[in-house]
Amino acid sequence: MARLIDTNVNGGTGAAAQKPQTRTAAGELEQRLLACRRQTEALIDGLSDADCTVQSMDDASPAKWHLAHSTWFFEEMVLAAYLASYRRFDARYAYLFNSYYENLGPRHPRPRRGLLTRPELADVLAYRWHVDRALQRLLQRLDDGGRQAGAARAAELIELGIQHEQQHQELLLTDLLHLFAQNPLRPVYRDAAWAPHECSAEPEPMHFVPFDEQRVAIGHAGAGFAFDCEGPRHDVLLRPFALADRPVSNREWQHFIDDGGYRSATLWLSDGWQRVCSEGWQAPLYWTQRDDQWLTMTLHGEMPLDLDAPVAHLSYYEADAFARWAGHRLPTEFEWEAAAQRQIASPDEPATVHANGVAGITGHFADSRRYRPEPLRLGGSGPLRQMFGDVWEWTASAFSPYPGFRPAPGAIGEYNGKFMCGQFVLRGGSCATPREHIRPTYRNFFPPHARWQFSGLRLAEDR
Repeated sequence: MARLIDTNVNGGTGAAAQKPQTRTAAGELEQRLLACRRQTEALIDGLSDADCTVQSMDDASPAKWHLAHSTWFFEEMVLAAYLASYRRFDARYAYLFNSYYENLGPRHPRPRRGLLTRPELADVLAYRWHVDRALQRLLQRLDDGGRQAGAARAAELIELGIQHEQQHQELLLTDLLHLFAQNPLRPVYRDAAWAPHECSAEPEPMHFVPFDEQRVAIGHAGAGFAFDCEGPRHDVLLRPFALADRPVSNREWQHFIDDGGYRSATLWLSDGWQRVCSEGWQAPLYWTQRDDQWLTMTLHGEMPLDLDAPVAHLSYYEADAFARWAGHRLPTEFEWEAAAQRQIASPDEPATVHANGVAGITGHFADSRRYRPEPLRLGGSGPLRQMFGDVWEWTASAFSPYPGFRPAPGAIGEYNGKFMCGQFVLRGGSCATPREHIRPTYRNFFPPHARWQFSGLRLAEDR
């Protein structure tokens, strides 16, 4: 779908066209904002209005809703407060596309988002372009000196909106996968865009990398964006432990299945075993056995299971049960972060965070457009492999506040803080995560039964 917005909001020979080439802070922010907005719209290329409207389960949202909600966020959090001349595209959208912000009024029930056949997709795209033009007007004013009250705060909220939309880019993909998996035709979202690369010819044996007892600083510090739940930075004492050098593979998960892993109640937490029994879990989500072969549904259609790729679409309960079956455990999020920091930076200094990501992070992310986990590649640096990208890795840590955490006042304070109960932390990003969105301190979180994300696991053990 073509992008229709004119990035020169002042006309072909106006002030925007006459700017000097020197890139200002506001100009860089505008560039990143528009790139993010275009990328979201690129994700729906080739989809029909129906593809973008249907909701496959309560936990998922239609693609059209993701497009509108990420736009509503900019409208409510930024434009309504910091652009006096702003006029809403449609006042009714405040009710339709609020997600969970109690401070901002009532909202359409989440399980019924798929009933919103109106506004049509074209109307939602027009809404996005209306908001984009207003954001450019606001950024132009910031670029002209930024002397008006609240300029710094407006810029901070635009950055938050970019990060928020990147989260919804990933959710759009994972929700679409869940939708297509319900269709017997097994639709293809994108043709497989496999780039040639060298993988190991034989299955890689799993090794454990030891870490001595240490006091480590955990959480975001210094320059660059981070969500509020990534701080405050604080010290944690880690006992000696070891971390597997790679995630658990589909081949290893098949051994777990063959050994009766889904039939052995003693491996499972009580709530997890209830899920196994009540929902009939026999394998990870999207796995299907046909003619003695395992297949899996992907965004590239149904494909034979790649046995040497990291296993994905697991709940916390499944990850915990496998670790127990294997004689190991899941790492804490602090062990994971300390190991990741040591992998890419000095253990005594936080990784350098830039607007376009973290220096030193490599991995298989959404930017590749290969939306399924891949086997280990040959080469690479550091003893730990696939720490970033491919699959989110469940940790043993509940999503709870760090010491000294305080949610921000107002609606923004509802972003993370009120979900710090009944969730577990995942680390590292996935093949559906934008590359620039991830960092070692990033704390993703989901309830323990969630399976539709690209979620896997890495084993740990005490030493």
